[in-house]
Parts: sequence; C-alpha cells; structure tokens
Amino acid sequence: MKKIAVLGSSSGQNLKAIANYFADKSVSVVAVSDIENSDFLKVAKELDLDWKFLPNEQNFEYFSSHNFDLVAISDYRSELKSDIFELGEYLNLHPSLLPSFKGADAISRAFLSGVKVSGITILRVKDDLCSGKILAQYPVLIGNLTHFDEFKSEIFSLADVLYPIVIDKILNNQVFDFQDLITASSNCKGCGGCTKS
Repeated sequence: MKKIAVLGSSSGQNLKAIANYFADKSVSVVAVSDIENSDFLKVAKELDLDWKFLPNEQNFEYFSSHNFDLVAISDYRSELKSDIFELGEYLNLHPSLLPSFKGADAISRAFLSGVKVSGITILRVKDDLCSGKILAQYPVLIGNLTHFDEFKSEIFSLADVLYPIVIDKILNNQVFDFQDLITASSNCKGCGGCTKS
C-alpha cells in the first residue's frame, strides 16, 4: 500500500477531496498540520484519518524518519526549509497561475489586480512552495460581473477535482497532459476549456 501525507494549516477542504478520492484505492492518507487546533486536523478526525500535529521546526526529523511515497502540500502557512524537499516527492497546490501571484493571498491579489484569467498550479517543489517544475495548470476565467466569492469558490472546486488526480498520476508514474485534466474536470463551472456533459 502506498502512503501519502497531506501537509496543511487551514480549512482541510483539499484534504477531504484527497481522502475521498483515494478511499477506494490502495493508498493510505495521513494528515499533518503545524496548527494544533486547525480545521485541517478537525477534518482529518472527522474522516477517521491518521493525523499528526507537527510544529514546523520538527518537519525534517519527522519526514526523514517516515517513508511517504509523496507529500501533498495544501495551504501550508509556515515556511519550509529547502532541505526537506530533498527527502522525497513534494507537491504543492498554489491558487494562481504561477509565476503570477506567488506567495500568500494569491486569490484576492489576482482578483483585485484586474486580470481576466487566473487558476491553479500544481508543482513539484524544489526550493520553496512556489518554485519547481510545474506539473499542471488550469485556468479560471474572471468576467467583468464575477463576484469575488464566486471566483474563490471556483478556484477551490477546481483544486478539489484536479489535485487528487495529479497526485494519483504522479504516485503511479503515469504520463498525463492538459486534455486529461479537461476531461476529468468536465463538471467544473467557469473553468477555461471545460466541456459540459
């Protein structure tokens, strides 16, 4: 059985999507958070996942002593030192089309900037959470009448659909391309290139 860790700090929305996606597959999901009373860990407990509160300064020791096939990072707020990324496969989900809007508050900064297309990026992390090889990107269009809450909801919905798929492909050393993501996300409202079934 393959084993992945999901590393996060906040809501746990992506954690739930990942856990549900892998529920019927031979993959064990462990939730790891730097915030002891986070909603992220509450979601993990509700889903009956293995979980761990892990202060940021203990990350290297923990991940060097546990054999995870992959670590999926989702809205992790603490700074990760680059040496941890040499321990294995680390992916990050960032809510913008990198290299645009790196760092915190990417969704609101993109919306307020006036850009007409933003989206999500999934990357293999190298030195920091916004640098490394981009594995997948998918756009979300921002119309002149689009409300911020609508845009934010579309970003979250898209991430919930695509992040587990990319994790699965990487775990199984499978090649995928943009067309695979279009097909998989055909029910996403408002995503550029989506087709309705």
